[in-house]
Amino acid sequence: MRAALFVTCLVDLFRPSVGFAAVRLLERLGAEVVVPPEQTCCGQPAYNNGDFENARAIARQVIAAFAGYDHVVVPSGSCAGMLVKHYPELFRDEPETLAAAQNLAARTRELSAFLAEHTGDRVADAHFAGKVAMHDSCSARRELGVHAAPRTLLDAVGAERIELKDAEVCCGFGGTFCVKYPDISTRMVSDKAAAVIASGADVLVSGDLGCLMNIAGRLKRMGSPVRIYHLAELLAGMTDAPDIGTGDKT
Repeated sequence: MRAALFVTCLVDLFRPSVGFAAVRLLERLGAEVVVPPEQTCCGQPAYNNGDFENARAIARQVIAAFAGYDHVVVPSGSCAGMLVKHYPELFRDEPETLAAAQNLAARTRELSAFLAEHTGDRVADAHFAGKVAMHDSCSARRELGVHAAPRTLLDAVGAERIELKDAEVCCGFGGTFCVKYPDISTRMVSDKAAAVIASGADVLVSGDLGCLMNIAGRLKRMGSPVRIYHLAELLAGMTDAPDIGTGDKT
């Protein structure tokens, strides 16, 4: 089984350890993991802001970079949603490229969903004893229907899983939403951070680094000791390193 890892911009630039954790988890499943060097941004910022011409140009490059692999795995519901849901929309009037986009979409999975589909209990070499709250990103939950998979994986490593109040509510990041509507975004992330604190969790995890960076910043400003990791880092036993709230980039 050859699995190509779509690293994502945020993982590449801010938290490469998430990419290394994803590779470790996929290799535990027996996958041959490849990281295509030609990959770029998925094009979501352009797409969300109505720049469909540039979004299509970026999408063509991504489609070409990931051609021929059995599986494409993404440690982000947001970027996975772009490849699975929005690439076919971008090319609905270009039959030949549409077929390639649909082919990529069929081979693409968000990381936790892929692990759960491929006997994810085998990733449970790690063990985590602590109270863990799971934040579902809007893209993972609403676009891709990813909800049970990360919770099953957390149970497999022995975590005491805690559900957040209003867990289905957005954290306020939303890519450029937090830039366009800072006051609304700040209120939303403040409410989300308060729910994390009220839960009594020791650790907050999510499958989307953008959400985690947003919530981590608010928790830090509120003086919270809650540690923040990407789900892949916790599952791979990589929680000895500084958490996302420290601003660590290693």
